Amino acid sequence: MTVSTPMMVTFIVYILGMVLIGFIAYRSTKNFDDYILGGRSLGSVVTALSAGASDMSGWLLMGLPGAIFISGISESWIAIGLTIGAWLNWKIVAGRLRVQTEHHDNALTLPDFFSSRFEDNSKLLRVISAVIILVFFTIYCASGIVAGARLFESTFGMSYETALWAGAAATIAYTFIGGFLAVSWTDTVQASLMIFALLLTPIMVIIAVGGFSDSLQVIEAKSLENLDMLKGLNFVAVVSLLGWGLGYFGQPHILARFMAADSHRSIRTARRIGMAWMILCLAGAVAVGFFGIAYFQNNPAQAAGVSDNAERIFIELARILFNPWIAGILLSAILAAVMSTLSCQLLVCSSALTEDLYKNFLRKNASQRELVWVGRMMVLLVAVIAIALAADPNNRVLGLVSYAWAGFGAAFGPVVLFAVCWSRTTRNGALAGMIIGAATVLIWKHYAWLGLYEIIPGFVFASIAIVLVSLMGRAPSKAAQQRFAAAEAEYNAD
Repeated sequence: MTVSTPMMVTFIVYILGMVLIGFIAYRSTKNFDDYILGGRSLGSVVTALSAGASDMSGWLLMGLPGAIFISGISESWIAIGLTIGAWLNWKIVAGRLRVQTEHHDNALTLPDFFSSRFEDNSKLLRVISAVIILVFFTIYCASGIVAGARLFESTFGMSYETALWAGAAATIAYTFIGGFLAVSWTDTVQASLMIFALLLTPIMVIIAVGGFSDSLQVIEAKSLENLDMLKGLNFVAVVSLLGWGLGYFGQPHILARFMAADSHRSIRTARRIGMAWMILCLAGAVAVGFFGIAYFQNNPAQAAGVSDNAERIFIELARILFNPWIAGILLSAILAAVMSTLSCQLLVCSSALTEDLYKNFLRKNASQRELVWVGRMMVLLVAVIAIALAADPNNRVLGLVSYAWAGFGAAFGPVVLFAVCWSRTTRNGALAGMIIGAATVLIWKHYAWLGLYEIIPGFVFASIAIVLVSLMGRAPSKAAQQRFAAAEAEYNAD
């Protein structure tokens, strides 16, 4: 038996398990509502773990540990910013969005919600938000496919081109078959696998180096700067890293989990579960990269893999330190992270194409069965485009994610916040915020002014635009304000 055979068996069993869940979900998918939001039936645990798993892509096990390995503990500012942003998203947005979407024509998608919430009869909001979703999510999907390709390339010695298709195939299969329920149920399994891998691996790395204090001594001996939270960072750099947290308010694949909860009452419990899971996973990812410095400093002969690409550090540590069968389970966690996020993104793109464009502009009277099958076809279409974008082997996961994350955070984040918190927000205000947020990200990214992460100016300018344009225009109709007030009263009733 070769070293890779146990890993191959583990991967195949894992993938078959995910596809089986897809077939089970297929039997529970009766209409397009089920395919897109699972009939709003998710309990607290599934809502929490599905939101977490859909959030933390391959970036969690590849991008973040790789950044820590290269730069030291200073890169953990990203994790701090994400933790704060996620908590605020659960606290401010989650429950309100669940109630507001139900009060506004039982909206199934973000464009659907914007269109109803702001009484946009022109459908301009729906079209622009759907286009933004398609542009940035296709880039985001590409990042997931790159992460999966790296995993298959490193583990099985495949060419990058072959690994692209191998990594994407299973995710496409269960998303295509089972829709939202398959994605949410598999997310729960995948979140459990991810936290197991991220807690076990750094413990084994520390033991292999000789203990916690010995590990710190080795890291300090290599470079004292590895322990410096401000290594190479000025004020702008720290703000940029913390600014990642702003992205949560506008991520459609995470917001969809809130919309799918069985009630807003489930959100409180889900928040506690979700935040505990997230903090432990982020701490584990930081620890993998940080203590990996000590391991490869002591074992330079084994460092070839991470020298070529630091984002492979988790993969290399799992292969070196664990029995091949256990390593196979741990490396499946990367596949879990990739699959959980990629499946959510494919589904959101599919819903934007099907619900917001196909149904509204081409086939208003389409049957539920037709919409489900169009949704499945759209999953395939977006996946193929994302694979084409991911074809460049020089792609880096963190770079692709940061661009898409900023795009959504600036374009949708302020609009979502004002939509659920300020009844005076108007259609034109939301439209101005969306366009200015997206445009700022695109322009700022190109010119890289001040070295500031583009999500921050995008978020600020979009928020200012929403307030100014809303106040300058006519107030929303009495009916719109009554719907908002009724939803807010229901949210505050408990």
